[in-house]
Amino acid sequence: MKRFACLLSCILLLTINITAQAQTSYKIVNKIHLRGNSWWDYLHVNPETGHLYVSHGTQVQVVNIHTGKLIGTIPHTNGVHGVALVPTLNKGFISDGGDATVTVFNLKTLKVENKIPVTGKDPDCILYDSYTQRVFTFNGRSDNVTVIDAKSNKVLGTISLDGNPEFAVSDGHGHIYDNIESQSEIAEINPATMKIVKKWSIAPGKGPSGLAIDKQHQLLFSVCHNKKMVVSDAGKGKVIDTLPIGGHVDGASYDPALKRAYSSNGVGTLTVVQEVNPHTFKVIGNFKTQEGARTNTLDTKNHHIYLSTASFLPAPKPTAKHPHPRPRLKPGSFVVLDVQPVN
Repeated sequence: MKRFACLLSCILLLTINITAQAQTSYKIVNKIHLRGNSWWDYLHVNPETGHLYVSHGTQVQVVNIHTGKLIGTIPHTNGVHGVALVPTLNKGFISDGGDATVTVFNLKTLKVENKIPVTGKDPDCILYDSYTQRVFTFNGRSDNVTVIDAKSNKVLGTISLDGNPEFAVSDGHGHIYDNIESQSEIAEINPATMKIVKKWSIAPGKGPSGLAIDKQHQLLFSVCHNKKMVVSDAGKGKVIDTLPIGGHVDGASYDPALKRAYSSNGVGTLTVVQEVNPHTFKVIGNFKTQEGARTNTLDTKNHHIYLSTASFLPAPKPTAKHPHPRPRLKPGSFVVLDVQPVN
């Protein structure tokens, strides 16, 4: 009887958990309008300070997420992609794809302190690894990685890759993982030796861009251009599950408290995947955001997701030089969406 009661209790708890997940929804609770009519890439939020760093053309705009007000701007970041923060050194690092440099700025004053040339072309994703106290830039047009000492700002070396790097994550314990977009694989890098440890295919995923990590269970979530989220066991270097997501994806994030992975889809949806356990995953839903909202960052304190986008005008006519022109941005429409989970 005791065993039956225990089994019944477990089933009841599982049913309650599944029901709660099914009732979860996500909605836009605020829109933060920022000046500027340029394109954008990654965002990065610091949950401890409530500062949101928004890449936007040739600048990074810093916003207070609690008030929605602009705190300041870091200018002259040509072709900016991403931001990495090192609070222990009071430093931030910005990848400037347009001039192949990294901008170093003061976290308190936002003043630029240094410009570091990288050893490749178009530094895109930028990552701080606390295990080695090094900054890594993943250079999109030269298939390599530049390694920088965060304290001295000196370039320590270059890591060659087998293809085009996209987003990367660190587990904080001596392992960095990077999506290799052109090869549809993940490369594991030892940040101390600056060597590739292993690689594995993420088929059936193709063209991975955003990457998120569950550090507790060493799980990786790669979001791919063929509308798939691929879950990998990082320790074993193998795919364990694949889930459907929306189109035109670019960004991914993971909430360790809620055990949810997010895919921001440029078609105007946010795919939410629940990690039921380290071996079982399910799509909770595809929630409406706004067209173009393809990158995201997660605040692990308030569980809000922030996404950049703008409104669009019709694309210009194709030419021989530009056969696939981008749509034009509607002036004054750039916005950061604040998305919140609700029950």
